[in-house]
Amino acid sequence: MSRTRTAILAALALVAGACGTAVAAVAPEPGIAAVPCTVDYKVQNQWDTGFTTAVTVTNNGAAKSSWAVKWSYAGNQKVTSGWNARISQSGTAVTAANESYNGSLASGGSVSFGFNASYSGTNALPTTFTLDGVTCNVDDGGGGGGGTDPDPSGKVDNPYAGAKVYVNPEWSAKAAAETGGSRISSQPTGVWLDRIAAINGVNGGMGLRAHLDAALAQKGSSEEVVQLVVYDLPGRDCAALASNGELGPTEIDKYKTQFIDPIAAILADSKYASLRIVTTIEIDSLPNLVTNTGSRATATPTCDTMLANGNYVKGVGYALNKLGAIPNVYNYLDAGHHGWIGWDDNFAPSATLFKQAATSEGATVDDVHGFITNTANYSALKENNFTINDSVNGTSVRQSKWVDWNRYVDELSFAQAFRAQLVSVGFNSGIGMLIDTSRNGWGGTARPTGPGATTSVDTYVNGGRYDRRIHVGNWCNQSGAGLGERPQAAPATGIDAYVWMKPPGESDGSSSAIANDEGKGFDRMCDPTYTGNARNGNSMSGALPNAPLSGHWFSAQFQELMKNAYPAL
Repeated sequence: MSRTRTAILAALALVAGACGTAVAAVAPEPGIAAVPCTVDYKVQNQWDTGFTTAVTVTNNGAAKSSWAVKWSYAGNQKVTSGWNARISQSGTAVTAANESYNGSLASGGSVSFGFNASYSGTNALPTTFTLDGVTCNVDDGGGGGGGTDPDPSGKVDNPYAGAKVYVNPEWSAKAAAETGGSRISSQPTGVWLDRIAAINGVNGGMGLRAHLDAALAQKGSSEEVVQLVVYDLPGRDCAALASNGELGPTEIDKYKTQFIDPIAAILADSKYASLRIVTTIEIDSLPNLVTNTGSRATATPTCDTMLANGNYVKGVGYALNKLGAIPNVYNYLDAGHHGWIGWDDNFAPSATLFKQAATSEGATVDDVHGFITNTANYSALKENNFTINDSVNGTSVRQSKWVDWNRYVDELSFAQAFRAQLVSVGFNSGIGMLIDTSRNGWGGTARPTGPGATTSVDTYVNGGRYDRRIHVGNWCNQSGAGLGERPQAAPATGIDAYVWMKPPGESDGSSSAIANDEGKGFDRMCDPTYTGNARNGNSMSGALPNAPLSGHWFSAQFQELMKNAYPAL
């Protein structure tokens, strides 16, 4: 667990769960003044010369339209970068003021920000915080010391904190060969193990050992994260033909012995013990069992088969068990995205199913270090021009055609809320979330600069939303998409990192049928002329034309992602 100083008086509030019940303040005891504010200052990771901190401020006074939090250090700590607040420092005094998009702080509301800082010697925790000049109560615990408490397994709290992340030389070379690509060719991306042959390398390409050896060379004396996507379940991607896999629905034994076991054997090699190996476990699989089975309009026969035979649950459990037993492996289980799991019918059932998978085939919740959302998807990280609580002429944003009764409008709010739901069903309270930001920037000339017109709830949402997809269910090679936030550690409360798990420039699927020996089918959602199905509201697919097979290089898409990057390149 990480070092924390919580500026709080006991038992202030009963906090609502993810089900949306109201937050009820607890009245102070007679003679005890109400606490005007609380500050949770959490050192998420610390190393010899620096540390990463997440701060959550709760306002128990009158609502604010702007805010500033101040504290002082006892040592030589210097803030070097921050997020979700404008942070300045004069000597030992630090001020964190709101950004333009998060100045509103309701009575009883909270806001979070974070920063990286340097230090030498000791890193004592601050003892006093103020919010707009008013002192926030501080408990008499915490303070002093250093670092994070060790995990019994030897794992660190956040593998990304204080570490470099592996740059795949094969992807980097393709990116650098593109006009303008050198601007991002040094970014870290995921290595996809999407078939058995990928373990040893396909068509002369690098296999798993070659990537790990290259990571050791990049590592030097620093900490280094290697990101792997483990992705070859039987009956894979039962609702998306473009990413179908090589194994049939019943080939669970082959998955175990020819795919997971060889990967585990390589990762367990003591040669690689100094690497922090992050695995993204079987994207899209478990969410499909929630949304695309049974009597739902989105159900498919293959998804019904995989629900009935249990091989998604068994495969995920087996992978978690085998890989989680390796001390330097950090398993992150795929959790879909807000436009998939964010509805009430999907939110809690998904967490329950993930718990079932994480406790099958010998696995336990301790084998899950965290979850990843938005893998290879396009959901905007943060929609700043509207919130789920807004209404237009008495009509809730939830009733707009775009939001369609979802409880979440962007990936950050979903990931943070879903983390709480996962903890509520029995996952460890220290789990962290990853968000794939490789293609969710939505910049360029089409990016709105403010809210839409308030003539109707639809004009308000559609005019202000950054995500410019035709429908939130569209997923294949989306036109207008851009690179998102660059990979970074601990960017927000509960978030271990923003990552580029999907390498920008690799296709989601072919625009038309292409014969291949990779087990990949043709999905009409990748056809720009397709008029849609129940999963995307019978809308146009929004896909780019002339795309190659999934995973193959797509130069036109790469150029579009750079052109529409946000933050801009």
